[in-house]
Amino acid sequence: MNAVLADARRGHPGLYRFAVAMAGLSAVLLALSLVDQRELMGAVVWVKPLKFAVSFVAYSGALAWMLGQLREPAFRRTGWVIVTASAIEMVIITVQAARGVRSHFNDDTAGDALLFTVMGLTIVVLYLATIAIALRFLREPGRDRASGTAIRLGLLVGLVGLGVGVIMSVIGSHAVGVPDGGPGLAFVGWSTTGGDLRVGHFVGMHALQALPLLAAALAATGRFTEGTRVRIVTVAAVAYAAVVLLVTWQALRGQPLLAPDALTLTTLAVIVVGTAGALLTSRERVPS
Repeated sequence: MNAVLADARRGHPGLYRFAVAMAGLSAVLLALSLVDQRELMGAVVWVKPLKFAVSFVAYSGALAWMLGQLREPAFRRTGWVIVTASAIEMVIITVQAARGVRSHFNDDTAGDALLFTVMGLTIVVLYLATIAIALRFLREPGRDRASGTAIRLGLLVGLVGLGVGVIMSVIGSHAVGVPDGGPGLAFVGWSTTGGDLRVGHFVGMHALQALPLLAAALAATGRFTEGTRVRIVTVAAVAYAAVVLLVTWQALRGQPLLAPDALTLTTLAVIVVGTAGALLTSRERVPS
């Protein structure tokens, strides 16, 4: 753990400190959600900024660690752009929650509409900055092939997740087939009566953490060759991307995550079987 934190601090001190700040803010927002029970669209007003704060801990912390894997320091300015855009987004979400009004898709007043427009611009900035980092990692071999592969593919799948956020901005809603703010799953609020694009957005963005963690776990076992670890990570990334596309497609058809139809289940089964078959052909252990 100390090595991971050291890599993150070296990779980009600004992103690292922002992740720490978001962790502290998460604790504050959690406390506020317990003492201030005002509700907005069926949820306590502080739950939304809490979810974003936790997400920014993972997002900025992962990017800082990834930059620490490069052989030479890079993306200092890009990192600070990400910190600035993320901070602006977080401030708007928190202020609007404190006011008891929506932050996203809110055009009730000119001021609210302006704030939502600014949030839309910050998403574009984050998307472009992440693309820039992804392109660098496509050229950078990295210290370990499996970890490098996990980082590159994690960034690419993460861009797909960020892209789902762009779709939400274009259609002006995260729910499909039902109004925003209806019945939803605990904490995350994902719709239980219609489609919800936040599922694909959330799952896709966190490939940034999931795939490098998989690579690290495989390396820690000491049981697989480097080539095998690369193949496993690649198969996992393809499966992960397929799931992101599946839940996004499911949402666009107005279907709740926990109420899949036969077509969705069949597609999921194909992904699972295909992934299992690919993993079985990838097994090659280190000679004992």
